[in-house]
Amino acid sequence: MIVEQLSLVDFRNYAVADVALTAGANLVVGRNGQGKTNLAEAIGYFATLGSHRVSQDAPMVRDGADAAILRARFAQRGRHVLLELQLNRSGSNKARINGAPARTGELPRYAQVVLFAPEDLQIVRGDPSSRRRFADQLLIQRAPRMAGVLGDYDRVLKQRTALLKSARARGIRGDALSTLDVWDDKLVQLGSEVIRARLALAAELAGPVAEAYTAIAGADHRPRLDWALTVGGADPEEADAAAATAAEDSAIEQLFRSALAAKRPAELERGLTLVGPHRDDLVLRVRDLPVKGYASHGESWSVALALRLASAELLRAQSQLGDPVLILDDVFAELDADRRARLAGLVSGYEQVIVTAAVEEDVPPALRARTIRVEAGAIREDAHA
Repeated sequence: MIVEQLSLVDFRNYAVADVALTAGANLVVGRNGQGKTNLAEAIGYFATLGSHRVSQDAPMVRDGADAAILRARFAQRGRHVLLELQLNRSGSNKARINGAPARTGELPRYAQVVLFAPEDLQIVRGDPSSRRRFADQLLIQRAPRMAGVLGDYDRVLKQRTALLKSARARGIRGDALSTLDVWDDKLVQLGSEVIRARLALAAELAGPVAEAYTAIAGADHRPRLDWALTVGGADPEEADAAAATAAEDSAIEQLFRSALAAKRPAELERGLTLVGPHRDDLVLRVRDLPVKGYASHGESWSVALALRLASAELLRAQSQLGDPVLILDDVFAELDADRRARLAGLVSGYEQVIVTAAVEEDVPPALRARTIRVEAGAIREDAHA
């Protein structure tokens, strides 16, 4: 699939913007702070219903405006689909598909995008929430219904945690809080589905991650992915928690219930839900050592890139809509010459690659087929592109 046209109104620094894109390589060039990444962010939002830079939608609405409008026309193996999204500074967002009102949760079905940006280094070096977010966004892209499961889990988690805080304030201890059992049932049901989906995803990513890492780094450092599960006894508050996975899918619910029962006194004391997928961590390793804290800068970049490229390969293998749109946002400046060349070779076969860069010469010639320049929210195509 490719993005043929992107239109923005009151999005970030753009009052109004229209940009046409083509199949193959599209290079967006401009100095830092001019709006290159804003274009990448807008395209990526249709696929993940979130930004790779901020956790809330309000910062994406231009100062002085109440809402931002995003429109993208995708071409998918001979057919076209127009996606429209209204991001509201407050209140629920609105969506349209080919002009008809739709749930925002439907958009990822029509927009498959894999975006790699410098912020992705936080996936390997940041706190566990960055890795959970990476996994969950990919789950949603592969199975959009998971957006509902994850949303329902978050709502149950908030309700259960609010009950724990209330109980702590009232001094309730032990088994006196019988209403907690109802929320436990819902938490286990939804949380077990999330855990199973994440474990399956890690297993499917293992091979593609190893292949992509070796291709980028030029060496086999045995990259691995394992979930450290709180239902299996992993402690998310330990910096180097050992990875623990459930041996059988059918045992996850039982492990979850047992872990909740064991942690209930501590949960009542702290007013927090201490067990569940919201506290799990995806442990990444190279050379049998955790990437976080042990890997070099180059190794960390290679792992982060490998995760995104492996994601693209999984989406490519299952999609009936063509390749996912691949976006490399301000990436090449961080790579040495060898990694730049290897990365260009890996991505050149995708139907559409969108690259942003502050310095045109940082990008290998193979990815400069068409150049678009951005300056202070104004977009123009090179006359000779």
